[in-house]
Amino acid sequence: MRFRPCIDIHNGKVKQIVGGSLRDQGDTASENFVSVQDADYFANLYQRDGLQGGHVILLNPVSSPYYEATREQALRALAAYPGGLQLGGGVTAENAAFFLDAGASHVIVTSYVFQDGRIQYDNLECLVREIGKEHLVLDLSCRKRDGEYDIVTDRWQKFTEVTLSHRTLDELAGYCDEFLVHAADVEGKSAGIELPVAELLGNWGKRPVTYAGGVGSYKDLRLLREAGKDRVDVTVGSALDLFGGPLSYQEILKICTA
Repeated sequence: MRFRPCIDIHNGKVKQIVGGSLRDQGDTASENFVSVQDADYFANLYQRDGLQGGHVILLNPVSSPYYEATREQALRALAAYPGGLQLGGGVTAENAAFFLDAGASHVIVTSYVFQDGRIQYDNLECLVREIGKEHLVLDLSCRKRDGEYDIVTDRWQKFTEVTLSHRTLDELAGYCDEFLVHAADVEGKSAGIELPVAELLGNWGKRPVTYAGGVGSYKDLRLLREAGKDRVDVTVGSALDLFGGPLSYQEILKICTA
């Protein structure tokens, strides 16, 4: 289990938020932490510690008046650690190559591929033609509905009709290099992981996959390692001391490399 660090950017600031609280209207969210440091500060730290495959996430839509400030922060992070970070948020076939050229190793995509509640294979295939599947991470972030975990888009605000399952993972694995899965119902709450999601991912294990959401203790990390059968990488956000939380960044590195 590898530690995948994160740099979440909202309204031009590095933040940690409660995932389910994010609203495009008014660019609002419940904030757990707002950093006084710019995004390149965290990118330099992750580079120093040799952490590959961290996620830079733009949390404003392109239509937001804050989007340019948010994008500028993301570009600062990519320039500080070229080839070491992945970028997601508003990525399409039209701008994916731009972010790769700016230093991202991969782009992370959800909403461009999942539209009108379904997988849009034309868009997915267009992305693969433009950048190659080796540079694509599919974000299958999910929320629970009617006993299943359905994939959500548009910064976790819209449900699709696509369920997170082994069948879905198998269906999409040929189009990408990795998966990223935020358990959006617990994202930013530091109150425990969404265990069924972790178990589902661990029982699959055919591609690299990163789990995010709810880690609030070292016990949660050990539980994720067990449930994920040591096949699932982890992101820790609001609970991390870098973002005002109680968990030591250095201790998490030790746990994840043990």
